Amino acid sequence: MKRYLLSAAALCFAMAMSAQSLFVGSYNIRYHNNGDDRKGNVWTTRCKVICDQVNFEDPDIFGAQEVLHAQLDDMLGALDGYDYIGVGRDNGKKRGEYAAIFYKKDRIKLLNNGNFWLNETPEKPKLGWDAACIRICSWGEFEQAATGFRFYYFNLHMDHVGVVARREAAKLVVKKIGEIAKGAPVVLTGDFNVDQNDEIYGIFASSGILNDSYTHARLRFAENGTFNDFKPDVKTQSRIDHVFVSPEFNVDRYGMLTNMYWTDDAPTDNQKSNQAPTQLEFRKMTLRIPSDHYPVFVKINYKK
Repeated sequence: MKRYLLSAAALCFAMAMSAQSLFVGSYNIRYHNNGDDRKGNVWTTRCKVICDQVNFEDPDIFGAQEVLHAQLDDMLGALDGYDYIGVGRDNGKKRGEYAAIFYKKDRIKLLNNGNFWLNETPEKPKLGWDAACIRICSWGEFEQAATGFRFYYFNLHMDHVGVVARREAAKLVVKKIGEIAKGAPVVLTGDFNVDQNDEIYGIFASSGILNDSYTHARLRFAENGTFNDFKPDVKTQSRIDHVFVSPEFNVDRYGMLTNMYWTDDAPTDNQKSNQAPTQLEFRKMTLRIPSDHYPVFVKINYKK
């Protein structure tokens, strides 16, 4: 009997530990435009690759930046069991880019959600400071269906031009997280348009309420930076897409995933290799990336 009680206790402990874990991510998904299509970075093809990758990784929840409403519809049709929250940044409805949050419906329950804009009057969609574009942060309060564990998730896309806009947006987001989450566990993802060496990055990293999952990860796989400009043969040390988490989370693993695909743009003759069986044939094809940013996926565990 004692042995069975110990086994049951161990099982309960293991279930409790696993239940406190979340698999989260950030993915800047390049907005659909005809210019990219003409260059061969066709949205219909990219969408399939992106959704296949997400379905394989199977995150509980992830933030997507830059996507337009029609793209979100396309993704919902291809993703396995996800829904999303968010609004278009231009009018708070469907116009303009989203900072959407996708969540796995059978594992994550939506309790509450909202949006604020990165400007001097965050309840209204308009340009902020010296920004080139209207910018938004979407957030949700969620509950892990199996355990009742509650957390907040924030997802943003900061301006790519305005330095003042990025600095003031960073201060605003840290302030809003404090006001909305009120000390509850938090995940913040997004395209911050600042790398790990920028002083604006430090506003988040030194806030006392957020840790960079990259620097705190027990295991890390990151052979490149996060922006690739649709060029598979370039490398950078800069990370501008970040996943920040509350200090109460342990970061088990961090992955910046460089998955690619091939298109048959200029057909070539089949080739063979003297290092492989004769029935194997190869052709040169165009190597492509499904977005101009690489996705980041992070496994975290809540300590309390």
